[in-house]
Amino acid sequence: MTMRSSFRSLVGLAFFTYCGALYASSIVDDIEQNVHLGPATCATSQCHGKSAPVAGRNVHLDEYTFWIDQDYHSVAYRTLQNDESKAIATKLGLESARTADICLDCHADNVPLEKRGPKFKISDGVGCEACHGGSEKWIAIHTEKSTTHSDNVAAGLIETDKGEVRAQVCLSCHLGTKDKFATHRIMAAGHPKLSFEMNLFTTNQPAHYSVDQDYIDRKGFIPGFNLWMSGQFESAKQILSVASARMFAGSGVFPDIAFYDCDSCHHSVDNLRWTRKRADGLDPGSFRMHMPNLVVLDSIMQALGKVELASTVDAKRKDALVAAQRSEVAFKRAAESLENELDRASDELNRQYTDAEIRAVRRALLEASAQDKASDFAEAEQVIYSFETLCLTLDEMDKCLPVLDQFYDSVKQYNQYKPRQFSKVAKSVVGQF
Repeated sequence: MTMRSSFRSLVGLAFFTYCGALYASSIVDDIEQNVHLGPATCATSQCHGKSAPVAGRNVHLDEYTFWIDQDYHSVAYRTLQNDESKAIATKLGLESARTADICLDCHADNVPLEKRGPKFKISDGVGCEACHGGSEKWIAIHTEKSTTHSDNVAAGLIETDKGEVRAQVCLSCHLGTKDKFATHRIMAAGHPKLSFEMNLFTTNQPAHYSVDQDYIDRKGFIPGFNLWMSGQFESAKQILSVASARMFAGSGVFPDIAFYDCDSCHHSVDNLRWTRKRADGLDPGSFRMHMPNLVVLDSIMQALGKVELASTVDAKRKDALVAAQRSEVAFKRAAESLENELDRASDELNRQYTDAEIRAVRRALLEASAQDKASDFAEAEQVIYSFETLCLTLDEMDKCLPVLDQFYDSVKQYNQYKPRQFSKVAKSVVGQF
């Protein structure tokens, strides 16, 4: 499908954004384990460089052409050459965004020098191996008819066909890891605000593969709802994990406040937003830990009858919010407890779902928003992204488009976002679903 203009205008440069790391360190290690030979190695017409898909083959064989022509990842490095990136680099005291690891770590396949093959070019941006792993050991065998998908995986191919693995790969750049992260310093220098929802971004990033019967036979099938839910759980856990590693790692008066809700500070003093209902135990004027996926996960659990589990997760969420005000030790303890509970919830919810259940989750998202439970801007974004994802999953976009237009209008300008207006929109449409 073509990316809707409202989604494009909302995301902008922030496509290179949110995605973190409960397992990200191991995923990054796996991706960098073998030598990266570079996209040019895959580009011949005998491999993945065909001008169009080839019928009767188990892959399209035009993946390189598709990547270079339509995939946003192929232009990630070029973004570092524009005036905005140059200005950010200057403010950060960098010689050039094109040579600084702090930029290349997510805008290119920035593997160590000893892991770069003869055709590897850092200027290729985020190429095949940045997601699929270094091809040194599987490039020769993956074309053989006798080779199975598990053979390729054993040789170092990353299993992006699995929802939780795909989320971890995406999140290693779209949020960060203990080693790379878009800090408040970077954003203050001009880097766009970060946002991400795996399934919707996957849908709006044109696919270079087809989930046909051959694909399902080789790799299995993940329903869209389950892929979306995996992304929500991994994002929530990985935000906690990265925050545990990095939030208190800097110097100065504050921890890295990129982990806190931007609106805690970045709104007019005339636009008072604090209410006891929204506070979750925090005092007026407090920094609020940034956990936008939790409102979505709460809606999932409530809609699917996991009320007691939802209550436990919510209590631990509030503990983490309060702990983030206190100390590194207190936060790490609370974050670990919340991560463990999210693991339990993920396991309990790991099954197939009916359309009726998916509709119940979609309605629960609207009800939570109508009750002002998605008051932070990032929470509102996640509700909108999730609502659109579920509409796509149910093949009900015709019904949803007018509502989505209202939702996107309510978050179109970050600095003018009003929680009460977002809640009002949700109240006005919840009866339709």
